[in-house]
Amino acid sequence: MSKDGPTKDGVETARMRLDKWLWAARFYKTRSLATREVKTGRLRINGTHVKKPSAAIVVGDVLTFAKAERVFVVRVLALSDQRGPAIVAQGLYEDLSPPPESAKTAQEKNRHARREAGSGRPTKADRRALDRFLSQKE
Repeated sequence: MSKDGPTKDGVETARMRLDKWLWAARFYKTRSLATREVKTGRLRINGTHVKKPSAAIVVGDVLTFAKAERVFVVRVLALSDQRGPAIVAQGLYEDLSPPPESAKTAQEKNRHARREAGSGRPTKADRRALDRFLSQKE
């Protein structure tokens, strides 16, 4: 966490690297995983796409990112140099994310994507039967 010099109103603002904060807030298990995710460009700070893990965040910033088929929208409440217990990490942010889908709703959505048994790729026995049929025609 670094302190910038006084701003126009004389207040010092604390800034921190994005990847380090994501690690300290326990969104990613290691800093390298957080760095890799930021480099993909799928993370936003206050609505702006970010590709640099060294991007500075301050208290009050809103981060938006997807992880494990869920979209997280979090407001930074505090900065921390150290990764602490989960309870402490939850105090670093306010979760503004939409509620996750229930398991039943997700199953309903995927129900239509399933195909019926036997409608996919032919089995080995089906393929041999087809070969026999086609060789009889010749």
